[in-house]
Amino acid sequence: MNARVPTDAQARADAHVQAMMRWHFDPATGSRYWLERRDRLGFDPVEDVRRVDDLLKFPNLVDELRDVPVEDLIPRGLDAAEKVLAVYESGGTTGAPKRFVMFERWLDQYMEWENSHYPDDGTGHALAVAPSGPHMLGEYSRRIAEARGGIRFSIDLDPRWVKRLISAGDTAGAAAYVEHLVDQAELVLRSQDIAFLITTPPLLSRMAERASVRTLIQEKVRLILWTGAHMDADTLDYLATEFFPKVRFRGSYGSTSVLSGTVERLDPEGTGEAVVDSYAPFVLYRVVDPVTGQPVPYGTEGAVVMNHITRYGLVPNSLERDLATRVPSPTGVGDSLRDIHPAAEMDGQKMIEGVY
Repeated sequence: MNARVPTDAQARADAHVQAMMRWHFDPATGSRYWLERRDRLGFDPVEDVRRVDDLLKFPNLVDELRDVPVEDLIPRGLDAAEKVLAVYESGGTTGAPKRFVMFERWLDQYMEWENSHYPDDGTGHALAVAPSGPHMLGEYSRRIAEARGGIRFSIDLDPRWVKRLISAGDTAGAAAYVEHLVDQAELVLRSQDIAFLITTPPLLSRMAERASVRTLIQEKVRLILWTGAHMDADTLDYLATEFFPKVRFRGSYGSTSVLSGTVERLDPEGTGEAVVDSYAPFVLYRVVDPVTGQPVPYGTEGAVVMNHITRYGLVPNSLERDLATRVPSPTGVGDSLRDIHPAAEMDGQKMIEGVY
Protein backbone atom coordinates (compact mmCIF):
# COMPACT_ATOMS: atom_id res chain seq x y z
CA MET A 1 0.00 0.00 0.00
CA ASN A 2 1.12 3.58 -0.60
CA ALA A 3 0.55 6.45 1.78
CA ARG A 4 -0.67 9.77 0.46
CA VAL A 5 1.91 12.32 1.55
CA PRO A 6 0.75 15.86 2.31
CA THR A 7 3.38 17.78 0.36
CA ASP A 8 3.24 20.83 2.63
CA ALA A 9 3.93 18.73 5.76
CA GLN A 10 6.76 16.93 4.00
CA ALA A 11 8.24 20.20 2.78
CA ARG A 12 8.12 21.67 6.28
CA ALA A 13 9.73 18.56 7.71
CA ASP A 14 12.52 18.63 5.12
CA ALA A 15 13.11 22.33 5.84
CA HIS A 16 13.29 21.55 9.55
CA VAL A 17 15.86 18.82 8.96
CA GLN A 18 17.97 21.17 6.85
CA ALA A 19 17.81 23.89 9.52
CA MET A 20 18.82 21.44 12.23
CA MET A 21 21.78 20.19 10.19
CA ARG A 22 23.00 23.77 9.89
CA TRP A 23 22.46 24.32 13.63
CA HIS A 24 24.23 21.21 14.88
CA PHE A 25 27.18 21.39 12.47
CA ASP A 26 27.92 25.11 12.70
CA PRO A 27 30.88 25.78 15.04
CA ALA A 28 28.94 28.69 16.57
CA THR A 29 25.85 26.65 17.51
CA GLY A 30 26.66 22.94 17.43
CA SER A 31 27.77 20.71 20.28
CA ARG A 32 31.33 19.54 20.71
CA TYR A 33 30.19 15.96 20.20
CA TRP A 34 28.81 16.50 16.69
CA LEU A 35 31.38 19.05 15.58
CA GLU A 36 34.17 16.60 16.33
CA ARG A 37 32.42 13.83 14.37
CA ARG A 38 31.49 15.79 11.27
CA ASP A 39 34.63 14.91 9.31
CA ARG A 40 34.32 11.22 10.22
CA LEU A 41 30.75 10.69 8.99
CA GLY A 42 31.70 9.97 5.40
CA PHE A 43 29.27 12.59 4.10
CA ASP A 44 28.54 16.28 4.64
CA PRO A 45 25.43 16.53 6.84
CA VAL A 46 24.72 20.11 5.79
CA GLU A 47 24.97 19.43 2.06
CA ASP A 48 23.83 15.82 1.90
CA VAL A 49 21.01 15.64 4.46
CA ARG A 50 18.24 17.58 2.72
CA ARG A 51 15.21 15.39 3.39
CA VAL A 52 13.77 13.32 6.22
CA ASP A 53 14.84 10.11 4.50
CA ASP A 54 18.43 11.36 4.34
CA LEU A 55 18.69 10.87 8.11
CA LEU A 56 19.23 7.21 7.27
CA LYS A 57 22.72 8.21 6.11
CA PHE A 58 23.84 8.64 9.72
CA PRO A 59 25.54 5.74 11.48
CA ASN A 60 23.97 4.61 14.72
CA LEU A 61 26.28 6.32 17.22
CA VAL A 62 23.99 6.06 20.21
CA ASP A 63 26.20 3.52 21.99
CA GLU A 64 28.84 6.25 22.33
CA LEU A 65 26.48 8.05 24.70
CA ARG A 66 27.36 5.60 27.46
CA ASP A 67 30.60 7.49 28.10
CA VAL A 68 30.37 10.98 26.56
CA PRO A 69 30.58 13.89 29.04
CA VAL A 70 27.15 15.52 28.98
CA GLU A 71 28.72 18.97 28.47
CA ASP A 72 29.79 17.75 25.02
CA LEU A 73 26.14 17.13 24.07
CA ILE A 74 24.88 20.66 24.75
CA PRO A 75 24.61 22.86 21.63
CA ARG A 76 26.66 26.03 21.94
CA GLY A 77 23.92 28.11 20.37
CA LEU A 78 21.54 27.70 23.33
CA ASP A 79 21.42 30.80 25.50
CA ALA A 80 21.34 31.03 29.28
CA ALA A 81 17.54 30.99 29.35
CA GLU A 82 17.59 27.34 28.24
CA LYS A 83 17.73 25.36 31.46
CA VAL A 84 18.80 21.74 31.73
CA LEU A 85 16.01 19.91 33.54
CA ALA A 86 17.85 16.63 34.04
CA VAL A 87 20.20 14.07 32.57
CA TYR A 88 18.15 10.97 31.83
CA GLU A 89 19.48 7.47 31.32
CA SER A 90 18.31 4.51 29.31
CA GLY A 91 17.12 1.40 31.11
CA GLY A 92 20.40 -0.43 30.65
CA THR A 93 18.87 -3.34 28.75
CA THR A 94 21.71 -3.52 26.25
CA GLY A 95 24.59 -2.70 28.61
CA ALA A 96 25.76 0.37 30.49
CA PRO A 97 23.12 3.12 30.38
CA LYS A 98 23.22 5.82 27.74
CA ARG A 99 22.75 9.45 28.86
CA PHE A 100 20.68 12.20 27.29
CA VAL A 101 20.25 15.85 28.27
CA MET A 102 16.67 17.00 28.81
CA PHE A 103 15.99 20.73 28.51
CA GLU A 104 13.01 22.14 30.33
CA ARG A 105 11.59 23.99 27.33
CA TRP A 106 11.74 20.88 25.17
CA LEU A 107 9.77 18.84 27.69
CA ASP A 108 7.28 21.68 28.05
CA GLN A 109 6.84 21.73 24.28
CA TYR A 110 6.51 17.96 23.98
CA MET A 111 4.02 17.61 26.86
CA GLU A 112 1.84 20.38 25.45
CA TRP A 113 1.65 18.45 22.19
CA GLU A 114 0.86 15.12 23.86
CA ASN A 115 -1.71 16.50 26.27
CA SER A 116 -3.50 18.33 23.44
CA HIS A 117 -4.52 14.94 22.04
CA TYR A 118 -6.32 13.90 25.25
CA PRO A 119 -8.68 16.73 26.25
CA ASP A 120 -11.24 14.39 27.83
CA ASP A 121 -9.15 12.78 30.56
CA GLY A 122 -10.70 14.87 33.30
CA THR A 123 -8.96 15.78 36.53
CA GLY A 124 -7.50 13.84 39.43
CA HIS A 125 -4.42 12.49 41.13
CA ALA A 126 -2.05 9.98 39.55
CA LEU A 127 -0.05 7.08 40.96
CA ALA A 128 3.12 6.17 39.10
CA VAL A 129 4.20 2.58 39.72
CA ALA A 130 7.16 3.11 37.44
CA PRO A 131 10.85 4.01 37.43
CA SER A 132 11.92 7.52 38.42
CA GLY A 133 15.47 8.53 39.39
CA PRO A 134 17.50 8.81 36.19
CA HIS A 135 14.57 7.66 34.05
CA MET A 136 12.40 10.10 32.11
CA LEU A 137 9.21 8.30 33.13
CA GLY A 138 9.33 9.83 36.61
CA GLU A 139 9.13 13.44 35.41
CA TYR A 140 6.71 12.45 32.66
CA SER A 141 4.27 11.02 35.21
CA ARG A 142 4.54 14.14 37.35
CA ARG A 143 3.59 16.30 34.40
CA ILE A 144 0.73 14.00 33.44
CA ALA A 145 -0.78 14.58 36.89
CA GLU A 146 -0.03 18.30 36.88
CA ALA A 147 -1.73 18.83 33.52
CA ARG A 148 -4.83 17.12 34.91
CA GLY A 149 -5.00 19.27 38.01
CA GLY A 150 -3.74 16.57 40.34
CA ILE A 151 -0.79 15.40 42.41
CA ARG A 152 1.56 12.61 41.37
CA PHE A 153 2.17 9.86 43.92
CA SER A 154 5.05 7.48 43.25
CA ILE A 155 6.97 4.57 44.70
CA ASP A 156 10.63 3.56 44.76
CA LEU A 157 11.55 1.32 41.84
CA ASP A 158 14.93 0.27 40.47
CA PRO A 159 14.30 -1.56 37.16
CA ARG A 160 17.98 -2.38 36.73
CA TRP A 161 17.95 -4.43 39.94
CA VAL A 162 15.09 -6.54 38.57
CA LYS A 163 17.01 -7.14 35.33
CA ARG A 164 20.11 -8.06 37.30
CA LEU A 165 18.17 -10.61 39.34
CA ILE A 166 16.62 -12.11 36.21
CA SER A 167 19.94 -12.30 34.37
CA ALA A 168 21.45 -14.08 37.38
CA GLY A 169 18.62 -16.63 37.35
CA ASP A 170 17.22 -15.39 40.66
CA THR A 171 13.56 -15.56 39.71
CA ALA A 172 12.51 -15.81 43.36
CA GLY A 173 14.39 -12.61 44.18
CA ALA A 174 12.84 -10.82 41.22
CA ALA A 175 9.36 -11.99 42.21
CA ALA A 176 9.91 -10.85 45.81
CA TYR A 177 10.99 -7.41 44.62
CA VAL A 178 7.89 -7.08 42.45
CA GLU A 179 5.73 -8.08 45.43
CA HIS A 180 7.44 -5.30 47.39
CA LEU A 181 6.47 -2.82 44.67
CA VAL A 182 2.87 -3.98 44.66
CA ASP A 183 2.79 -3.65 48.46
CA GLN A 184 3.79 0.01 48.15
CA ALA A 185 1.25 0.65 45.40
CA GLU A 186 -1.52 -0.84 47.49
CA LEU A 187 -0.81 1.52 50.39
CA VAL A 188 -1.21 4.54 48.13
CA LEU A 189 -4.30 3.20 46.38
CA ARG A 190 -5.93 2.37 49.70
CA SER A 191 -5.42 5.80 51.26
CA GLN A 192 -5.55 8.22 48.30
CA ASP A 193 -8.06 9.18 45.63
CA ILE A 194 -6.22 7.97 42.52
CA ALA A 195 -7.82 8.62 39.12
CA PHE A 196 -4.85 7.80 36.89
CA LEU A 197 -2.54 4.81 37.20
CA ILE A 198 0.75 5.06 35.30
CA THR A 199 2.70 1.83 35.20
CA THR A 200 4.41 -0.79 33.08
CA PRO A 201 2.61 -3.87 31.69
CA PRO A 202 4.50 -6.41 33.87
CA LEU A 203 3.64 -4.47 37.03
CA LEU A 204 0.04 -3.93 35.94
CA SER A 205 -0.36 -7.67 35.42
CA ARG A 206 0.95 -8.37 38.89
CA MET A 207 -1.34 -5.74 40.46
CA ALA A 208 -4.28 -7.30 38.64
CA GLU A 209 -3.44 -10.70 40.15
CA ARG A 210 -3.68 -9.44 43.73
CA ALA A 211 -7.39 -9.26 44.59
CA SER A 212 -7.10 -6.40 47.08
CA VAL A 213 -5.20 -4.18 44.64
CA ARG A 214 -7.43 -5.17 41.75
CA THR A 215 -10.49 -4.09 43.71
CA LEU A 216 -8.96 -0.72 44.56
CA ILE A 217 -8.14 -0.06 40.91
CA GLN A 218 -11.65 -1.06 39.88
CA GLU A 219 -13.17 1.30 42.46
CA LYS A 220 -10.96 4.35 41.94
CA VAL A 221 -8.99 4.45 38.72
CA ARG A 222 -10.49 5.93 35.53
CA LEU A 223 -7.49 5.62 33.21
CA ILE A 224 -4.55 3.23 33.12
CA LEU A 225 -1.63 4.65 31.17
CA TRP A 226 0.83 1.86 30.42
CA THR A 227 4.30 2.42 29.08
CA GLY A 228 7.93 1.41 29.48
CA ALA A 229 7.58 -2.23 28.41
CA HIS A 230 5.84 -4.44 25.87
CA MET A 231 2.11 -5.23 26.03
CA ASP A 232 0.74 -7.59 23.39
CA ALA A 233 -2.83 -7.18 22.13
CA ASP A 234 -4.09 -10.37 23.79
CA THR A 235 -2.78 -9.38 27.21
CA LEU A 236 -4.23 -5.89 26.86
CA ASP A 237 -7.62 -7.29 25.87
CA TYR A 238 -7.54 -9.77 28.76
CA LEU A 239 -6.70 -7.11 31.36
CA ALA A 240 -9.30 -4.70 29.99
CA THR A 241 -12.05 -7.27 29.66
CA GLU A 242 -11.55 -9.61 32.61
CA PHE A 243 -10.08 -7.35 35.27
CA PHE A 244 -10.78 -3.68 34.53
CA PRO A 245 -13.78 -3.41 32.18
CA LYS A 246 -14.77 0.05 33.45
CA VAL A 247 -11.26 1.54 33.19
CA ARG A 248 -9.92 3.15 30.03
CA PHE A 249 -6.51 2.02 28.79
CA ARG A 250 -3.95 4.01 26.87
CA GLY A 251 -0.45 3.06 25.82
CA SER A 252 2.53 5.31 25.23
CA TYR A 253 5.64 4.13 23.44
CA GLY A 254 8.68 6.23 24.13
CA SER A 255 12.42 6.19 24.38
CA THR A 256 14.98 8.12 26.36
CA SER A 257 17.02 8.40 23.16
CA VAL A 258 14.41 10.76 21.67
CA LEU A 259 13.32 12.32 24.99
CA SER A 260 9.64 11.83 24.23
CA GLY A 261 6.77 9.41 23.88
CA THR A 262 3.83 9.06 21.50
CA VAL A 263 0.12 9.61 21.12
CA GLU A 264 -2.21 6.70 20.48
CA ARG A 265 -4.99 6.25 17.93
CA LEU A 266 -6.92 3.34 16.44
CA ASP A 267 -5.40 1.71 13.39
CA PRO A 268 -7.05 3.29 10.33
CA GLU A 269 -6.77 -0.05 8.54
CA GLY A 270 -9.46 -1.44 10.82
CA THR A 271 -7.40 -4.03 12.72
CA GLY A 272 -8.76 -2.75 16.03
CA GLU A 273 -5.20 -2.38 17.32
CA ALA A 274 -3.69 0.87 18.49
CA VAL A 275 -1.20 2.80 16.41
CA VAL A 276 1.27 5.29 17.91
CA ASP A 277 2.39 8.53 16.29
CA SER A 278 5.53 10.53 17.04
CA TYR A 279 5.93 14.28 17.45
CA ALA A 280 7.05 14.86 13.87
CA PRO A 281 9.16 16.51 12.56
CA PHE A 282 10.99 16.88 15.88
CA VAL A 283 10.84 13.15 16.61
CA LEU A 284 10.70 10.79 13.66
CA TYR A 285 10.34 7.02 13.50
CA ARG A 286 11.30 4.68 10.70
CA VAL A 287 10.65 0.93 10.43
CA VAL A 288 13.55 -0.63 8.57
CA ASP A 289 15.01 -3.92 7.46
CA PRO A 290 17.57 -4.68 10.21
CA VAL A 291 20.05 -5.97 7.62
CA THR A 292 19.85 -3.28 4.92
CA GLY A 293 18.74 -0.37 7.10
CA GLN A 294 16.15 0.63 4.48
CA PRO A 295 12.42 1.13 5.17
CA VAL A 296 10.24 -1.95 4.85
CA PRO A 297 6.88 -1.85 2.97
CA TYR A 298 3.86 -0.57 4.88
CA GLY A 299 2.16 -3.36 6.82
CA THR A 300 5.48 -5.18 7.23
CA GLU A 301 7.44 -5.75 10.41
CA GLY A 302 10.91 -4.32 10.84
CA ALA A 303 13.27 -2.76 13.34
CA VAL A 304 12.37 0.60 14.88
CA VAL A 305 14.75 3.48 14.19
CA MET A 306 14.25 6.78 16.03
CA ASN A 307 15.43 10.32 15.36
CA HIS A 308 15.45 13.30 17.73
CA ILE A 309 15.99 16.42 15.59
CA THR A 310 15.67 19.62 17.63
CA ARG A 311 17.83 22.57 18.56
CA TYR A 312 18.25 20.90 21.97
CA GLY A 313 19.87 17.76 20.64
CA LEU A 314 20.58 15.54 17.67
CA VAL A 315 20.12 11.76 17.94
CA PRO A 316 19.72 10.48 14.38
CA ASN A 317 19.14 6.94 13.16
CA SER A 318 19.07 5.34 16.62
CA LEU A 319 18.29 1.64 16.31
CA GLU A 320 15.95 0.60 19.11
CA ARG A 321 15.65 -2.84 20.70
CA ASP A 322 12.09 -3.11 19.35
CA LEU A 323 10.33 -4.47 16.29
CA ALA A 324 7.08 -3.03 14.94
CA THR A 325 4.75 -3.01 11.95
CA ARG A 326 5.17 0.01 9.68
CA VAL A 327 2.05 2.19 9.37
CA PRO A 328 1.65 5.47 7.41
CA SER A 329 1.83 8.48 9.70
CA PRO A 330 -1.12 10.91 9.64
CA THR A 331 1.13 13.71 8.35
CA GLY A 332 3.06 11.60 5.88
CA VAL A 333 6.26 12.42 7.76
CA GLY A 334 8.17 9.44 9.13
CA ASP A 335 6.34 6.28 10.19
CA SER A 336 3.74 5.34 12.75
CA LEU A 337 3.96 2.02 14.58
CA ARG A 338 1.71 -0.92 15.37
CA ASP A 339 2.29 -4.20 17.23
CA ILE A 340 5.48 -3.09 18.97
CA HIS A 341 7.46 -5.80 20.72
CA PRO A 342 11.05 -6.31 21.81
CA ALA A 343 13.57 -8.20 19.74
CA ALA A 344 14.69 -11.44 21.35
CA GLU A 345 18.33 -10.51 20.78
CA MET A 346 20.34 -7.45 19.83
CA ASP A 347 23.97 -7.62 18.71
CA GLY A 348 24.02 -11.24 19.87
CA GLN A 349 22.86 -10.32 23.37
CA LYS A 350 19.63 -11.71 24.81
CA MET A 351 17.23 -8.92 25.76
CA ILE A 352 15.88 -8.90 29.34
CA GLU A 353 12.87 -6.63 29.62
CA GLY A 354 12.15 -7.12 33.32
CA VAL A 355 9.60 -4.55 34.50
CA TYR A 356 10.83 -1.64 32.32
